[in-house]
Amino acid sequence: MANRAPDWLSQAERDLDQAKDSQRAGRHEWACFASHQAAEKAVKALHMHLGQEAWGHVITRLLRQLPSEVKTPDDLREKASYLDNLYVPSRYPNGHAEGAPFEHYTQLQSDQAVRYASEIIGFARSQMA
Repeated sequence: MANRAPDWLSQAERDLDQAKDSQRAGRHEWACFASHQAAEKAVKALHMHLGQEAWGHVITRLLRQLPSEVKTPDDLREKASYLDNLYVPSRYPNGHAEGAPFEHYTQLQSDQAVRYASEIIGFARSQMA
């Protein structure tokens, strides 16, 4: 079976580009969601690169499930946790007590999301080199 890890990493980078485009357009909720997707796909790419299967959408868990020889910095897990908290409420109107998702996300959140996703992609890329 072909190693699809490079494809997953390429898509992660494209998802990050989408996050940046959404951010520039003021669609911060989509920037947050696309950032989560970018980081998730990057970590899944790393799993594939290491010959493992990875399932689910919780980036923190995906990082924990990497082999012990992959030293994941603690702060990267914290950043993954931030992104995990964006997965559902950035898309669904019932993700918050009231208001549509776009009413809850601003430049502040999308800046952090894009930055954290970039760092996670960088980590995956460095481990795959």
